[in-house]
Amino acid sequence: MTWAVISQAFGLVFDPYVLWVILASALFGLFVGCIPGLTATMATALLVPITFFMPPVPAVAAIVTCTAMAIFAGDIPGALLRIPGTPASAAYTDEAYAMTKKGQAETALGAGLVFSAIGGLFGTAVLIWMAPALAEVALKFSSFEYFWLVVLGLAGAVFIGSQSTLKAVVSLLLGLLVACVGLDNPGAHPRFTFGNTELTGGVSLIPMMVGMFAVSEILRYVSSTLPPPQFVAQKIGNVFRGMWQLTVRYRWPILRGSTLGTIIGIQPGSGADMASWMSYAMSKRFSKEPEKFGTGHVEGIIESGAANNSSLAGAWIPAIVFGIPGDSITAIAIGVLYLKNMNPGPTIFINNPENIYAIFLVFVLANLIMVPLGWMAIKAAKNVLRAPRNILMPVILLFCVVGSFAINNTPFGVLVILVFGLAAFVLEENGFPSAPAILGVVLGGMLEENFITSMIKSDGDPFVFFTRPIAGGLAAATLLILGWPLLARLWRGARAQQPAA
Repeated sequence: MTWAVISQAFGLVFDPYVLWVILASALFGLFVGCIPGLTATMATALLVPITFFMPPVPAVAAIVTCTAMAIFAGDIPGALLRIPGTPASAAYTDEAYAMTKKGQAETALGAGLVFSAIGGLFGTAVLIWMAPALAEVALKFSSFEYFWLVVLGLAGAVFIGSQSTLKAVVSLLLGLLVACVGLDNPGAHPRFTFGNTELTGGVSLIPMMVGMFAVSEILRYVSSTLPPPQFVAQKIGNVFRGMWQLTVRYRWPILRGSTLGTIIGIQPGSGADMASWMSYAMSKRFSKEPEKFGTGHVEGIIESGAANNSSLAGAWIPAIVFGIPGDSITAIAIGVLYLKNMNPGPTIFINNPENIYAIFLVFVLANLIMVPLGWMAIKAAKNVLRAPRNILMPVILLFCVVGSFAINNTPFGVLVILVFGLAAFVLEENGFPSAPAILGVVLGGMLEENFITSMIKSDGDPFVFFTRPIAGGLAAATLLILGWPLLARLWRGARAQQPAA
């Protein structure tokens, strides 16, 4: 049975149409990642209206490939302009630019390319191994376990993946409020629809995300008063020279970064940028030459580059098995999976096994073709980085408007992207992260549904949430995360009083 499914998956992936989609989305991802300010999440959101007209496998393949390429491509302007193309490259931008000024641009870019591919393959191997095993466990879950799992994901996104806990909580609550729009469960009574029939089905997820990630970036560009970045004219040689020696010398940092990136990717709400920063900090902490960091040292680039791409595959583990997005990109991908009747959850391995294994193959293929296509992107960097953004931004806005209209063929989708684009711009300008809001919208319906179902099952007894073994363990983990800031504060207060005593 398994070999038959795998052979079907190979047939689905190596179809000429799917291969063309993978190639086109890879080039698109490389282009978007090279342009400072255009994030991998924005690239994914722009692809969604196009995937609406595709079969399931090429639709998901486009998102997977585009994301992997965009995360790597963000290293290129970071090394040559000192401006990260994506937030995931920000951790080691100064390091890469310092190497460029020392005449080592090819080493910095080659390390980012090669070890991003290695980290991506590591995360993919963990995804292939863990997802089916977790799915078998998840088949035993009831509404009680799913309720705590959703709360755990929301709590982790707020208390682990954000700098300001209060602002993250506000953002999360706004997302949960948006999730309440429409017909509530189980009474089907209209909530917050204001008499608008378009809102009875809730706020459409795809136009909302396109607005929050694409339109908000356009508004940020329009409002920016900073001068355009200046390109560092430098001939880039063979980017693969010395990569094998670096692999042998820094084999443990590569493994450490790939492992940490995958673990952070599994944690909902974290994402590649958090994996990159944490991995860079860990690299400096355990390095034998920490004094070289910040002066153009390749070790931090190697470990962080492996971490940010491995986190992409890790984020798909909770997305596929539980329907809980690991980051904002998989939140968009979950919306696409629902559109293609590939509903995330443990039963997806029973109902659509060939499609899931096809996704696994796409992850492998995307990280393999990253090497030759990334080399081409590095060579073409001078032309890509000179693309005038005052022409690029209106074209992107046009794609957003046309795509949001085409999803339901109503102008209401255009209104949604404009409203949420403006809302996301205002929030982020004031330091409120958008990822918790997205998680609140995606998981709000699941949270409400499982809570009400559990209360009906238990005849209104809330203690049942704690009596089942798996539910009790998830509840303990959730309460620990929620209470960790208070416990840490009490611990620091107790330590501060000891010398005085």
